[in-house]
This record gives sequence, C-alpha cells and structure tokens, in this order.
Amino acid sequence: MIYSLRLSGRRGFWRNALKTAVHFGAGNIGRGFLGQLYFESGYRTVFVDVMEPVVDALRARNCYPIDIVDEKPERILVEHVDAVNGRDLDAVAEVIAGADIASTAVGVNALPYIVPALAKGLQRRFEQVGAPLDIIVCENLIHAGSFLREKVRDQLPESCHAALDAQVGFVEASIGRMVPVMTAAHRAADPLLVCVEAYCELPVDRDAFRAPIPEIAHLKPISNFEAYVERKLFVHNMSHAATAYLGKLQGHEYIWQAIRDEKVRELVAAATAESCEALARRRGMDRAELEAHRLDLERRYHNKALADQVERVARDPVRKLGPDDRIIGAAKQCVEAGVEPRYISLIASAAMHYENPDDPGAVRVRELYRSGGTSAVLKEIGKINAGNPIIAWVADGEEQLRRDGWIN
Repeated sequence: MIYSLRLSGRRGFWRNALKTAVHFGAGNIGRGFLGQLYFESGYRTVFVDVMEPVVDALRARNCYPIDIVDEKPERILVEHVDAVNGRDLDAVAEVIAGADIASTAVGVNALPYIVPALAKGLQRRFEQVGAPLDIIVCENLIHAGSFLREKVRDQLPESCHAALDAQVGFVEASIGRMVPVMTAAHRAADPLLVCVEAYCELPVDRDAFRAPIPEIAHLKPISNFEAYVERKLFVHNMSHAATAYLGKLQGHEYIWQAIRDEKVRELVAAATAESCEALARRRGMDRAELEAHRLDLERRYHNKALADQVERVARDPVRKLGPDDRIIGAAKQCVEAGVEPRYISLIASAAMHYENPDDPGAVRVRELYRSGGTSAVLKEIGKINAGNPIIAWVADGEEQLRRDGWIN
C-alpha cells in the first residue's frame, strides 16, 4: 500500500499548508520511524543532517520510500519532506524558529554536535515567536532529555534560561522499532529507502511537554516514564544484545538465526526473566505484562525478512557493557531488587568474548580481557568495584559458557 497526500499540483504549495516538524538525523530511525509518523499525522518534515548526498536527495525529491518487512510486506511513500544541512546554522535556526514540533535521533555520541544549531534556533524562536516548542528526544540514553537541555543551556545567554525552562520541552522517547543496517544492494537501488519492522509505537514522557500534547500517529504519552525507559533498556535492549552475543558465539549471521537456536533462546529467556523480575520489584510493573512483552520481543526477533545482522546489534560492546547500560545496568538493578543476575552475568561474559577486528569497541574489550580477564573488563568499562557480587557471577557465567562448549 502506498500512502499519498497530495494537496495541490503546484510544487511547494504544501510547504505553507502543513504543520512543520523538524527532525535532527536523517538516518534509519529518522526516515524509517519519525518521518513516517509525521507524514501520517499531516506534517511537513524538515530533516537536519550533515550527510550531503542524503540532504540533496531529500531536497530534490521531497519524498522517500519505507518498506515494512513482515508477514505482510508493505511500501509507504513518505511525502512532504525537505532537508537542510546541519552545518548551515542559520538555515537550521530558521526552521527551528518556525517549527510546530521537533525531534532528534542522531545517536548519543552525536548529540553534542547538534547543540549549537539547536540553541541558535531556540534563541531566534524566543525573540521572534515566543511560542513553546517540544523536542522529542529519541536517543538510547537514560535522562537524555535533561542531558540535552543542559547542553543547550550552556550555549544560550543567561537571559534565555528562563524561556528555555518555561517554553521548551525535552520529551524523552523510547524507540522500540527495529531498523537493520541497509545492505549495499538496497542503497544502490535507492539511497533513501529504509526497511523497518511493522512495530510502530512511540512511547514518550507525558509530563515533559510544554505545549499541548500533539496529535501524532502512534504517539503514546506515558506517565512514570522512567520505568518505561528502564524496561526498554533492560528488557528490549538487553535481550537483543544477548541474542547477538550468544548468536555470534554459535556462528550465526542474523538475529533470526540466533533466536531460532534453542540453546541461544533458552539463555536469552532466562536473562530476560531476571530483568523482568527486578523491574516488577523495583518499579511495581505488572509481571504478566512484562512476560507478554518478553514473548513479543522474542517473536519479533524471529522476523527473517528484517534480516537484522548479529554484528549490527553486537556493535560497540564498550557502550553495551557500560555501568548503566543494557547489560551491567540490568545486572545492577537486579542486585538492587534482590534478584541474582546469573544469566545476565553470563551474557556479560559472552559480550567480552565478542570478536570483531573491525569494531574498535570489541578490540578494546578483548585487549582488556586478555590482560586481566573478566574482572579487568568489569572494573575498567563496567565500573564494578572489587567485592561486588557481579564479578563472581560473571566469572561463573564464563565458566558455564566454557563448560557447555560456547567458548574455549
């Protein structure tokens, strides 16, 4: 099915006829998720990016295709799009000043780079418009909203600080849609094409909005959002990474192959159950709903058509083994809740045995492991101090992997 919303045959008419959404990051999540939601909700979307070929193509075509890869494949033509180069601060500031909604999906490491343009646009907005603006922050980082707010504050004159707090909402979101790396064949066929799974829900922090909550397709405003963010990180992200690291040890190339491996699936399920139990105890989340979510994730990992690569999901184990990230963070929340994270610790060990010479993070983890074993990795990357029981559990997990033939 191809969606079409042509308001006029006159090129450019829609620029003034539709509300405007400004999205930082014209990558897979930006085009493959936020762009679709804005289009389905009657917005014109202006992407901000520094990849000139993508920016030029979006400006020339004003549309791009999304392929929904699932049991019932579907193509959506996302229309009414434009783009500006992120290095052109004046152009970015101009679109921010006139936006109805904004969002980001640039990756945690790139967030600081969008701050100068965002701050300049907000200052111009304060001076010219005075209307509130909500920015949906779609990044895999706990407290991403407050992080970005403070970065922007540092770039604004003190005279703008009160307006920043009163008029700008930094609304955290939880991105659950899985978008694999596009193959060379896909990129050659159309550099703007994005393949995504059918899942299309965008939970956001209800309490962070400054303007009335907009009517955006698939937007799900949630109170007590921090618990939901933890569920995304410690259930979805953790189980996804677990599938990848165990799958790699079994020689699988794709996530769908890994999750269909009974040995992998059983260990992933056991680790995810530990994290779900900890969330139920710490956050009061419903155990039946957590289990249903776990099973739904397992079902989605089976999606062969998505062709999600193990190496994409396993990439950068330094970040994934960080003190508050999906693996060590999940283990720590289990300890806090009185749950022994024995299988999550086994996943941590599997991550330490991830080999990929083209991944600097994997190379660093392996170098640390070879010099001092699991305890060296936990101390340097996971910031786990001596005496923490997680150290012993990870060592036990490694021994189990070795005993069962996963590692030498």
